[in-house]
Amino acid sequence: MRLGEQRGVDPAVCLRGSGLDLDGLVDPQRMVRASQELVVIRNLIRALGAEPGLGLEAGSMFRLSSYGIWGFALLSSPTLRSAIDVALQFLDLTFAFCDIEGRTVGQELQLAVAGTRLPTDSERFLVERDIAGVQTIQRDLFVEPLPLARVALTFPTPAEHSLDRYRRMFGVQPQFGARENLIAFPVELLDRPLPQANEVTRAMALGQLRDLLTDRLARTGLAGQVRDILLSRLGDPPSASMVAAQLHVSERTLRERLAEEGTSFRALHDEIRERVAEELLVKGNLPVAEVSERLGYIEVSSFSQAFRRWKGMGPRAWRNSITA
Repeated sequence: MRLGEQRGVDPAVCLRGSGLDLDGLVDPQRMVRASQELVVIRNLIRALGAEPGLGLEAGSMFRLSSYGIWGFALLSSPTLRSAIDVALQFLDLTFAFCDIEGRTVGQELQLAVAGTRLPTDSERFLVERDIAGVQTIQRDLFVEPLPLARVALTFPTPAEHSLDRYRRMFGVQPQFGARENLIAFPVELLDRPLPQANEVTRAMALGQLRDLLTDRLARTGLAGQVRDILLSRLGDPPSASMVAAQLHVSERTLRERLAEEGTSFRALHDEIRERVAEELLVKGNLPVAEVSERLGYIEVSSFSQAFRRWKGMGPRAWRNSITA
């Protein structure tokens, strides 16, 4: 969003079709799904054009403080090596779209950034953004940037006037047309102490990261995929067999794997309907009949019975109790 604003793109253009709004973005409790962020990114690329280096600008805007407790865990780590270990262990709690793998090869610590599962139209932007994010983070860790061993990108070499973007970001000119995307540090820098190392802060941050990751995993996995499908078809809810087919598993496998994650298809369906019903009744202030229709109920009485099962009272009485 900030990149779009700096380039003169109307926020409404960036948010179009994402299901997000400006008020929601300033709500610290609002969770933005990766699919929603991807819509915003695609809108931005369409508005500005798929210019080489655009992702670098986005990545340069990330600060350690942007990552919340994940950033504190890195900042308080004793060495660069330990900070990288924490970063990769809890990568799912960051903005990264790419898979990042750390490895030591010869005299290099390499962070390989894989964009193979990304949409073609936004792959370059996201790979550049995530690699630039790595560089920005290490600058924040050491106050001054460490010298890089090299940077490699699979994309074609851009025009000469675009190369300065890459040189300014990394301090070296990347190798283009490489076999894989990576950013590499000299291995002798791995055990350099970090200036703000603090074991107490680090232990506290790691504990919070473990709790957050446990909660995130509970929201994702197969159950998360089923939730997304059910949310996309509220008015015409699919059956378990239809969802299983969409996920390319058998219905039996679907039910077994959901059971392993501590839930069931019916429980997820009820959870989605209950949550959306709350939103529509209070924030949307919609009539009960319209809420019932939007949630796919044939009869208003069926919706009312389900709502009583969830809340112990009918939808009108519940709304009155909330808004009184």
